[in-house]
Amino acid sequence: MDDTNALFIQYENEYCNKSTDISRKINSAITLTGEAKRKKLTEVDGDIKEADNIIKKMDMEARSVAPERSKQLQNKVKEYKADLASLKEQLTKARTAVGNEYEAARAELGLGMDYASSSQAQRDRMLSATSKLEQSNDRLQTGKKLLAETEALGASVLAALQEQRTTIQHAHDTLHAANGDLRTADASLKTMNRRTRWFF
Repeated sequence: MDDTNALFIQYENEYCNKSTDISRKINSAITLTGEAKRKKLTEVDGDIKEADNIIKKMDMEARSVAPERSKQLQNKVKEYKADLASLKEQLTKARTAVGNEYEAARAELGLGMDYASSSQAQRDRMLSATSKLEQSNDRLQTGKKLLAETEALGASVLAALQEQRTTIQHAHDTLHAANGDLRTADASLKTMNRRTRWFF
């Protein structure tokens, strides 16, 4: 898995966990009153900011990959932005909800069992998508490994061919030198033959 995809998945998991925590804290805040409620909502404010920063990091990672992957990841970022916007809206409504009107506030915010079920289903889909992305990254890494092995084999073959070429060239040079020596010896023999004839 390359670093960009690994980071995106890490941020994605962080956001899903943070989003679930924010939703839980908002539900809890609605049941509180006074200072306790104020502290809980202040805590949620900080979590909202952290979630927003995580989404920004995901957005940056999504824009840094190849166009075909970038579009897919940016669509996921849009989904997370919409989810965070919904959480912000819930937080705003929770500030005006009175503890004694807990059930009414839950109905107003859409935080009943149906909402919880749909929210969990959405997170399950996110985790499923993350799993599929990891599998795709694993296949990509396997392909890269095979490509690297093929390149290494090609380099080895080229090196062997170069070594053979050097050997053949050396043999050619040796043969050329031997031919030169033979020509020299032949000339010497001819000269000696002519001198021998002069004496006889």
